[in-house]
Amino acid sequence: MKKNVFILVLSAFMISNMSAQKGIDNGTPYGSGEDSIRCLTNISLFIPYARSNNFKDAYPFWKSVYDECPASTKNIYAYGVNIINWQISEEKDATKKEALINDLMKLYDDRIKYFGDDKQYGKDWIVARKAQSYNQLKDEDTDPNVIYKWTGEVIDEFKEKTEPLAVSLYMFSSFKLVQSDMDKYKEKYVSDFLKCSTILDAQIAAAKAANNEKDEENITARKIEIEKNFTLSGAADCELLQSIYSAKIEQNKDNLDFLKETLTLLRRVNCKESDAFFAASEYAHKIEPTAESAMGLGNKAFKDKDFATAERYYNEAIEMTEDSEIKTELYYVIAVIAQQQNSFAKAKQYSLKCLAEKSDYGRAYILIATCYAAGVKTVFPNDPVLTKCVYYAVVDKLERARQVDPSVAEEAGKLINAYTQYYPTKEEVFMHPDIDNGKSFTIGGWIGETVRIR
Repeated sequence: MKKNVFILVLSAFMISNMSAQKGIDNGTPYGSGEDSIRCLTNISLFIPYARSNNFKDAYPFWKSVYDECPASTKNIYAYGVNIINWQISEEKDATKKEALINDLMKLYDDRIKYFGDDKQYGKDWIVARKAQSYNQLKDEDTDPNVIYKWTGEVIDEFKEKTEPLAVSLYMFSSFKLVQSDMDKYKEKYVSDFLKCSTILDAQIAAAKAANNEKDEENITARKIEIEKNFTLSGAADCELLQSIYSAKIEQNKDNLDFLKETLTLLRRVNCKESDAFFAASEYAHKIEPTAESAMGLGNKAFKDKDFATAERYYNEAIEMTEDSEIKTELYYVIAVIAQQQNSFAKAKQYSLKCLAEKSDYGRAYILIATCYAAGVKTVFPNDPVLTKCVYYAVVDKLERARQVDPSVAEEAGKLINAYTQYYPTKEEVFMHPDIDNGKSFTIGGWIGETVRIR
């Protein structure tokens, strides 16, 4: 009986040895026979070392698993990045360091090969981290063409589902390319910007719908960054955009999605006075009126000095949007129209609406100040000294503009210097029964401000 058991065990052992095969060879996660046992053993050995950042001791076990059973666990790649980065940091020889960087890039490629279909950390996520690692390690030697190719391929494949970091790195590489050769790359850069903005807009909307504030903040930050680079790139030239989009708008005059994207782009780069913006607005408004199309038609009317029509379209746009940025802009333009028509109370009313949307919009404070200055005689028409007191309110608003908005600080400072000379003199203050130096004074009427006599 014992002899039979021994024969069975020996046979099993021999079969196991005969059928032993690495996972890399037979396409299974762990391999078979002794090779599968070795794979599992080495996994259990390298993970604790790697988890405690003991990469030196982790390396031989990790390398065995990576070479023999690369499909066995994602931990090969999660910890492998740290292990190879440690090797790179320790290596002093430039040639060997470059070889290690290539090893790291291959590690990412192998993760795509074996785990690229992972639902949470799939191909686009992996490529994004690969491009990020490449950029960080190569530093000044980074070739933007490499990142552009890698990330561009996943954007073409995953579109609006693309990992946001991949979209961000794609635009980073496109930005670097246009910086290197504006004439060669600027039209492509503009096209890339429009495509990626559309992707990120869709992702922000999806995050909002899912009440995922963390994703919304993260994606919004990436969008702001690519918009900042676009503004700084020099490619955002209205004349160029007009030449690029004028024919395309005519070709796509029934394509609402294209028209919307074009309007968004032109608005973002402040090309709202271009014929392209007007044309896209008109075609889009006929298909489906939106805030941007109404704004475009309003801008055209404003340019033609048809202020009544302009204001009508602007108010229409305001009613159709929840976008605070657009509301801020439109309230301000309506305030400008009112000021040009000497409707100072209305100009102030819309400037305050503008500030309710964006409290640090310095231009609205400047507009209120200049309305006060233009209307000084409307409150105290028969008292020249009290009329001069209105300039205290003028300067107060300019000081506020300078405090909240650095972009208008210089302009506000010049106006402050200009208007302070109109303050009442010490003698006039002393002789006037209604005011006293250092005391508060209320300016009534449409201005409605309390100032300090100084």
